[in-house]
Amino acid sequence: MEITERQKQILCQIIEEYAETASPVGSVTMAKLFGVSPATIRAEMAKLEALGLIAQPHTSAGRVPTDAGYRFYVNNLEDERVAKNSTVFEREASVDVSLERGMHALVRRVSSQSQADAAIRGAVDTLVELTGNLGLATIGGQLYLAGISRLFTQPEFVDTRRVQAVARLLDNLEPWLREAAPGEPLNIFIGQENPIGRNSEVSLIISKFRSPFSDKSYIGVLGPTRQNYSRVMALVRRTGNMLEEIL
Repeated sequence: MEITERQKQILCQIIEEYAETASPVGSVTMAKLFGVSPATIRAEMAKLEALGLIAQPHTSAGRVPTDAGYRFYVNNLEDERVAKNSTVFEREASVDVSLERGMHALVRRVSSQSQADAAIRGAVDTLVELTGNLGLATIGGQLYLAGISRLFTQPEFVDTRRVQAVARLLDNLEPWLREAAPGEPLNIFIGQENPIGRNSEVSLIISKFRSPFSDKSYIGVLGPTRQNYSRVMALVRRTGNMLEEIL
């Protein structure tokens, strides 16, 4: 895929703006950020749209990322993490004080538990608080879920059909995790990449870790495709690493 550096920057900015506002991003907004004319931005947006990385909802003049756009963005985040030291990447992805406070709270909550299952549940509950997504973890042969109500307060789920699609995905999530056992330390399934619930328009971000229950325990979050991937990926990765060290 041929994409210029400026197009990459515009795509990243559209994704990050959309994550914050949940509204399609227009050329005027981008023009102000990049210091060029709206016409120049519209031309670049047209190229990104032709590449399938953004789309224009029929009700709006703005653009939103596609699943392919999110995948391009996430792959670039991962490439950057590998190119740098991973600790440096995660520190940069977690610069806001509230996030660091949240991670400290997570460590305290997990460390205060004497039982491994309680520690894992505490980590999931903290991820829910930090991300606003649904949190999940495997504990032995069971799947622990928390934050369903938090997930469904996000604007994407005003449409009841999307709520039903997520519910169907959750019904099949535990057997899928058991059978598929995603092999990477951090696994990101975006939108239609989800092997189950392809039409649910959500992303599943999970970290594999060793626990007293299994060498293939999982913890992570499930949320709309519109989210702050750099922040959530860093949180989930760090949580998995932390649990493996403590447990």
